[in-house]
Formats: sequence, C-alpha cells, structure tokens
Amino acid sequence: MKQDMLRTAAIAVAMIGGLSAARAQETVFYSTQLRPIEEATKVRDVLLKGIAGKVTYVVDEPPAFAVRMKAETQAGKRTVSVVGALHGELQPHVPDDLQPVDDLAAKVASLGIPENLMTLGKLGTDKQQYIPWMQATYIMVANKQALPFLPQGADVNALTYDQLLQWGKTIAEKTGQRRLGFPAGPTGLLPRFFQGYFYPSFTGGVVTPFKSADAEKGWETMKALWAVSNPNSTNYNFMNEPLLAGEVWVAWDHVARVKDALDAQPDQFVTFPAPAGPKGRGYMPVVAGLAIPKDAPNRAGAVAVIEHLTKPEVQVQTAAEVGFFPVVKAELPTNLRPGVKLLANAVAATQGAKDAVVSLLPVGLGAKGGEFNKVYNDTFQRIVLRNEPVKTVLEDQAKVLDGLMKQTNAPCWSPDKASQGACPVN
Repeated sequence: MKQDMLRTAAIAVAMIGGLSAARAQETVFYSTQLRPIEEATKVRDVLLKGIAGKVTYVVDEPPAFAVRMKAETQAGKRTVSVVGALHGELQPHVPDDLQPVDDLAAKVASLGIPENLMTLGKLGTDKQQYIPWMQATYIMVANKQALPFLPQGADVNALTYDQLLQWGKTIAEKTGQRRLGFPAGPTGLLPRFFQGYFYPSFTGGVVTPFKSADAEKGWETMKALWAVSNPNSTNYNFMNEPLLAGEVWVAWDHVARVKDALDAQPDQFVTFPAPAGPKGRGYMPVVAGLAIPKDAPNRAGAVAVIEHLTKPEVQVQTAAEVGFFPVVKAELPTNLRPGVKLLANAVAATQGAKDAVVSLLPVGLGAKGGEFNKVYNDTFQRIVLRNEPVKTVLEDQAKVLDGLMKQTNAPCWSPDKASQGACPVN
C-alpha cells in the first residue's frame, strides 16, 4: 500500500515537472504590431514557423501594452518573454522594464542593419535596448484612371500639396465624383498623416509650431483638399477597400493598409511618395523593434524568436506577407509579387527624396499616446468637418497639447528642435 502511494506521488511529481518544463519552453511574444486578424495569423502560421518550442503570439493596443509592461514590473511577475513594438512605444520602458540585449546586438552585427537604426535601438542609453525588427512608412496610391487628370507638368514622385489639390479638383470636375480619399474612420491612421506628413511639410515641426501662421495656412489647404475628397472618408479605416471598389482613385495610407489592393490588382495602381509643402516633403519612417523584458521567464526562447525574425529570408517573407520591409541587408527577390514591388518602389522613392523631412513617431508619451493623437483628430474635426475658425481652434488645441507635453515631460523629437524638458508649444 505504502509503495503504491509512493509510486503515485512520484508519478504526480513527474507530471508536474513535465508541465513546468512545458511552460518553461513556451515563449510569450507580446506585440503592438501586426494586430489585425489577417496579419496576426500570418505571424503565427508563417513568420514564426521553424522556431523550436512553443511561441504564443499575443497582440494588444499600445496603451494596454504600456500598462501591462509596467504592471508586471511592479507585481514582480513577468509572463512575457519577448516584446515587439514601435520605437516610441518602447522608449518609456527604459530602464525599468527592459533588459539590455548587447549579446544579441553582437549576434546580429553581420546582418547589415543600418547603424542609425541600431543607434535608435539604444533608446538614448549606452546599451542596446531593442533589436530593429522591421520598418514601414506611409505612401500614396493612385488608380491609373486618375493619371490623365494630373496637373500639367506634375510628376507623381515629386508631387506638391498644391498639385494634389488641383488633381483632386480636376477629377471632381471632369467625373462628377470626389475621388481623393483619407483614412479618417474611427480606427484610421489620419493622426499619423498630420503628425508625420502634413505638419512637417507645412511648418517644419509637429509640436512646437502647432498654432503657427504656417499651420494656419496648412489647415486652409486641408479644408480645400477635404472639399474634393470622398465624403465617405470618415468611414474609411483601411484604404485598400475603397481603392479596390473604385470609390477612391487617389489615397494616402500605411503600406500595410493598401497592400491588399495592390496585391489584388497590381496593374491598376501606381504608388508614390506623399506630397511636399513649403517646408519640404514630410514623411514618417516606422521602425519596430524586438526587446526582452526584465525577468523574462524564457530568455532563451526570446533570443530564438529575435534571431529567427531577423534572418534575411524571414525579413523578405515579412515584406511579402505583411508589407513591412527588411531592416537587415536582404535583396528582395526578382520574383516578388507585383503588389509588393509597388510598395517597395514607393518606400524607396520616399526615403530617397531630396526634400524629405523626417518625422519620428512620438517619443516619451507612454500611455498618453492616444491623447496626443486625439489633439490632431479633434483639430481636424473642428476645423475641417465643423468649419470652426482655424485660429480659434489652434489656440484651444494648443493649450491641450501644451498640457499633455508638460504632464508627460516628453522632450521634442525630430523634426522639432531638441528641448530640455517638455517640448514647448509656441
């Protein structure tokens, strides 16, 4: 009887040990990127394929990501082994929530990741805090039916906002339809248009010149653009659908959000950089990184995930499957799908533009990133949708923006000039 009890206890201990070992082998990969169901499925079924052990891919909105990272640090109970997020989303987690990954930086040194991206990954410290994962940006897409209506002498690869406005007007006059489109729906990325493209192009900054005379002129142009934009734009979250439906002929959006249209009908569309304004051609490079939280329960698994996702062949797969482009030196194959080639061409033209004004994603706002976006959304709604006086709205919203910058003490980021302490709103 006693021997049976001992045998049973031994089996139970062995089972518990096996469960613990299974849990130890699991790697929880927590990401703010590639959240839509289709993209997350590609990550799970394609991009993570071939990694030893179980990898569980969990996605979350950026504000929830920030809260969970801090909460697990405070509780001393870490469930996540590797995180994927944008540069600005990782910044607030140094030094409390992330561990340096200098060992990994040495391992990936031969992959050809540009030095400026690796420097970004130090997040202002002398240690590597994240390994660059993938990059993207936002581009313009036009149906070829729109090309005959381009202003005389205009080059789509060097378009100005004045030319875009004239293009939209001509299309509306000749076809009777307003076919310019913006992702102004509830989950559309229109705030990024203002922060990365519109404001830098018209004012040379994002925060400091928020209510400047240059900004006022820019908003007058935006009102004119909206007057020739499809009125359904307030319902558009992803521009691929209205492009495919022919509702919109000329659109701006994130590369991943127009990819399906280009894949479906590559012969129907052309791609090109966003327009230039008086201060240059604003554009926002989107750099996502992979980091390891402090006290990660499975660091070895995290290292395996990062090494796998930075392999040149997986980086090319990432471009093909989800429209984010390599950070490592990786030649895109000649047999790349035509839609992905269109994306790659527009990204290259954007990055190589001589008048480019680089606008980084917001840094230092932490969980307040949503409130920052709301300032620009509210400004758009009041000025453009409700036709409130431009100067009055900018004065009002500048106070909100100034309060937010002071509350977070977030310093300026490019293209605004560096600041000591909170970025000023002049």
